[in-house]
Amino acid sequence: MQPTRPHDSTEANAEPLRYYTAPGLMTDPGDCAAMLVDLPSDIAALCTVVQGQLIHIFWAERYGVTPDETRKKEVEIRQVSEMLTCIRAVDDRPLTTARPLEQRLIGNCRDFSVMLCATLRHQGIPARARCGFGTYFLPDHYEDHWVCEYWSGAEQRWVLVDAQLDAFQQRALSINFDPLDVPRDRFLVAGQAWQMCRSGQADPDKFGIFDMHGMGFIRGNLVRDLLALNKIELLPWDGWGLIAQPDDTLTGGDRKLLDRIAALTTAGVDRGYDEIRALYRQDARLTMPATWPEAHHLT
Repeated sequence: MQPTRPHDSTEANAEPLRYYTAPGLMTDPGDCAAMLVDLPSDIAALCTVVQGQLIHIFWAERYGVTPDETRKKEVEIRQVSEMLTCIRAVDDRPLTTARPLEQRLIGNCRDFSVMLCATLRHQGIPARARCGFGTYFLPDHYEDHWVCEYWSGAEQRWVLVDAQLDAFQQRALSINFDPLDVPRDRFLVAGQAWQMCRSGQADPDKFGIFDMHGMGFIRGNLVRDLLALNKIELLPWDGWGLIAQPDDTLTGGDRKLLDRIAALTTAGVDRGYDEIRALYRQDARLTMPATWPEAHHLT
């Protein structure tokens, strides 16, 4: 499948598509922009490029790679510009050349998604990272996960892509769907998970990773997804405000706000675009702390 630029967008979603075409704080390649020039435009080929530069920290040993503690810290990199700088420092060949497994940047699902998102935006394709839960990692479980979502002008819809799932992982996980068009019931954006658990349709303890699960965990991903829709793609463990607030301190007003965020970030995101942007700007509990190193780049 080849993504297309949003020249044929409708007036209703024109502004959101323009917004998601431009790089954000985390996806701006900065001084490494030249590395994204002349990459393929086909979505499958772009995923192959991303997979050739990154290796997932929790899958590394299954590929025969045992990173030391210094290398593991690469997973803490937030910005694509720094990721690209690290990749270039190790191997300055074009990104279309897959790095040896042991030389690939250590990352996680968020990094695969954000790297693909940055690459698509650089090509003028509307794209955004999404935070939520995958159903395809463990039986009867919703695993903490990120994917990328891009706009298909030809199909007039947003398409979910799991750039992490290379051929090796597809075989290991017995994937029975196309990772380039992930069905909406195989990856749930966090707002859908929140709604399912709030209504009693699902058990919140089945959502999470390792020993971390429950409504508090879902709430964290819900806010992270809202922030990603504002082009602030957090690390999975970043948190403040409504993310870090203990469950027993949430007020009725807090829960009403979270319900509203869930509604806005599920179906019809573009229709709620103005409110999604306004919530981030107006509520300090949702805004990146000014003390973060990246915050001084915000305008």
